[in-house]
Amino acid sequence: MEQSELHYKKMTETPVVKLVVRLGIPTTFSMLITSIYNMVDTYFVGNLGESPQGAIGILFTLQSIIQAVAFMLGHGSGTYVAKELANRDTDKASSYVSSAFFIGGIAGVIFTALGLIFLTPFMRLLGSTETILPYAKDYGFWVLVSCPFMICSLVMNNNLRYEGKATYAMIGLCSGGVLNMGLDYVFVRICDMGVFGAGMATAISQIISFVILLIMYARHAQSKIALRYVSRQFALYAAICRNGLPSLIRQCLNSVSGGALNHLAGKYGELANVGDAAITAMSVVNRISNFVMCVGMGISQGLQPVASFNYQAKQYSRVKKALKATLLLVLVCVTVLAVPVLIFPRQIVLLFQKSENVVKIAAPALQYAMAGIMFMPLFIPVNMTYQSIRKAGTASFLALLRSGLIFIPVLFAATALWQITGLQIAQPLSDVITGLINIPFLIHFFRTTPNT
Repeated sequence: MEQSELHYKKMTETPVVKLVVRLGIPTTFSMLITSIYNMVDTYFVGNLGESPQGAIGILFTLQSIIQAVAFMLGHGSGTYVAKELANRDTDKASSYVSSAFFIGGIAGVIFTALGLIFLTPFMRLLGSTETILPYAKDYGFWVLVSCPFMICSLVMNNNLRYEGKATYAMIGLCSGGVLNMGLDYVFVRICDMGVFGAGMATAISQIISFVILLIMYARHAQSKIALRYVSRQFALYAAICRNGLPSLIRQCLNSVSGGALNHLAGKYGELANVGDAAITAMSVVNRISNFVMCVGMGISQGLQPVASFNYQAKQYSRVKKALKATLLLVLVCVTVLAVPVLIFPRQIVLLFQKSENVVKIAAPALQYAMAGIMFMPLFIPVNMTYQSIRKAGTASFLALLRSGLIFIPVLFAATALWQITGLQIAQPLSDVITGLINIPFLIHFFRTTPNT
């Protein structure tokens, strides 16, 4: 039996819970490794002081901008790759992934050039204070250098997942993540290169991860990445961008909201006479929160190829079963991780930053964040399901909620009323509201999707 037939049989006949777990575990592991190496950056740079660690939080926003483009192209092309593989058309699938890969590389080069030319105003725009700015520029230089490799890596990673090859995607990302942790120790601790060394470690690991993913894709994917498959049809690029729009919205709004949070943290940190402590505290909270969230995100991304492939194959009951299983799995996993953080927030913050001003702000903020994350099963799987079945309008609206339509007004209102306390509660409150808004969309999906 040829590869396409084996793949079709696996995606339409394997029990859906087993399939979601099989595809979700490698993705979850990849995201955990990525989150861990971000936390390792936070740990090593945190030993250098509040301002250097604040720079890591600033650059997290920049990485979100880069990932926004990458996920738009990766998810947008991936859903169509799954669709065409369900139709047994590997050439059309190759056209989608090749077009996304090369246009992503071009976009990355342009972004790198513009970012390096306007580095100082760019870092200020992202929320750098004058004390954080030199460190943000050191780290930001390397993040920008690695931009084209990061975008192309994430395009390949997501398309491997949509082909049901999540293990190979994991190998590429995890190799880079593990290398980054080792290089952090060498460059920051042994070579005493500070934030500049941490940034260089990130760039080197991204480039090596790109090379490994390229090898994995060439050897194991059904679709192919080659210039001959790059489309000249505008409609294909429009379809990729339209279906990838929810991912772009999610990540872009993370960047916008992150920048807003940094600016307000700097403002109210000065008013409270704690300097950069508020920015640093929220940076630590975001890193720890993202570690917990990446488990739910990873499992939900295991749902995406299952939903996309089976919806195209008209196996609608399998899509519904997969969503139910994912909702339960995400709830269990997030609860297991969030509860210890709720109980020991101070001790966890102290692992990353010893400043008492930072700990005072970060510890309660971390507790609030974990309470909000408990609502994650109500919005991430639902949003990803609508995107996977190519309901781009609904998916885009849902993607606007958490970090945009809900979070930004809540952030400004809460900080105006309660200043530092407003910073601490804005995201958790947004998570609760977003989860509740998603409930009618979840019910609608189950009521309107056929049972066949």
